[in-house]
Amino acid sequence: MRAEHLLIFLLTVAYRRLQRAIDQETAAHDLTSAQTGVLFFLGRNDGALIGDVSQALDIVPSAMTGLADRMERAGLVKRRRDGEDGRSQRLHLTAAGQELGKRAATRTRVINNRLMDGFSEAEIDVVSRWLTSLQEKFPKDKDG
Repeated sequence: MRAEHLLIFLLTVAYRRLQRAIDQETAAHDLTSAQTGVLFFLGRNDGALIGDVSQALDIVPSAMTGLADRMERAGLVKRRRDGEDGRSQRLHLTAAGQELGKRAATRTRVINNRLMDGFSEAEIDVVSRWLTSLQEKFPKDKDG
């Protein structure tokens, strides 16, 4: 069987191994990979609407609400009502959330460097383009 016929298998195994590595890294700091994603997103978009965070991270809104609850109880984020739409809430990083986000970014760079080790920049560009194309080829379900 040619390698291109094994893409689904290779992606699945790679995802599981990478997720385990990420989980080991984040567990050392009492974070889940989802919480780390929120910290990264808010690090660049502090004060984002909860719905925007949910959409950016491809998390269903109900799960995002629970995630925001847990992160607020942990002192990583604060919710504030949106000034224009009182029904909407915005998430803001706390000082603790900012600090953990910075540490997580450092660990992520280490993992990214491991992922890219042994590949040229041109090869990484192709892999990045291919992985990005998967989001277009298999769009998020409109309902969730």
